[in-house]
Amino acid sequence: MITTTPGGGRRGDTPPPRTGGSEAEVLRGFLDYLRESVSAKVRGAPGPEVRTAKVPSGTNLLGLLNHLTFVERATFLGERVTDWQGTFRAAPGDGVADVVAHYRSTVARANDVLDGCADLGAPLPRSRPNSPAPSVRWALTHMIEETGRHAGHADILRELIDGATGR
Repeated sequence: MITTTPGGGRRGDTPPPRTGGSEAEVLRGFLDYLRESVSAKVRGAPGPEVRTAKVPSGTNLLGLLNHLTFVERATFLGERVTDWQGTFRAAPGDGVADVVAHYRSTVARANDVLDGCADLGAPLPRSRPNSPAPSVRWALTHMIEETGRHAGHADILRELIDGATGR
């Protein structure tokens, strides 16, 4: 939940999840928590500002979520990405609702794959030839790191746009 208070204080932060006891439940619980956190940062952000770079690197909110969509596809679905820098830009015609919908659809597809993975040490079932699949454990840990890093970027960008803070 994103809230704004006078002076930019935090209010209504959502704490990390309390998950089941198994390693898979903990990893998936934290990944889903971070996925929702970064998605919430983009939802409701004003149209032009959501595409506007607020830092010298050119990073913007819509581009971050678009990039995470491609990382999910590459990691869990085995899709090949040839231009990683290009993934940080949403298509010109895509608005907030479009990019969020693409992300959620990809996350659902990734979760379908994960639902079929009982052994965290086994390789992900992927169809990319000549590229060994990582273990399910590695993929989940990588996506927690990747999503968490970009959620932090999104926190800063969203606060620069309209002062909204919190998860």
